[in-house]
Amino acid sequence: MSDIEQSLKEMMSIDGAIGAAIVDYGSGMALGVMGNTKALDLQIAAAGNTEVVRAKMRTIEQLALNDTIEDILITLSRQYHIIRPLSGRNGQGLFMYMALDRERANLALARHHLRRIEENAEV
Repeated sequence: MSDIEQSLKEMMSIDGAIGAAIVDYGSGMALGVMGNTKALDLQIAAAGNTEVVRAKMRTIEQLALNDTIEDILITLSRQYHIIRPLSGRNGQGLFMYMALDRERANLALARHHLRRIEENAEV
């Protein structure tokens, strides 16, 4: 099993997970996706969230904040979407994306699990 597949399986084991992807934000291409819903096209979500990451990185640079993105949270009425750039040397230029069902997810726990998955990822 690849490290990407392992990371995706761990992401999908988080309570409330709808879908997960690991994305190259240089190209907008998903390196891997996993999910069990037809309501969320993970390829489109990966490409769209690439623009979110790029915009936030540009803003941080323009403001000369000398900081990095830990995660980006998008709160919808029925879902949470979490974007977490990978910070390790091997993960440069990649981010984890996941969608969670708001009724079944614990947001704080999900963010904690994503941080742990990122720390262990060797993509």
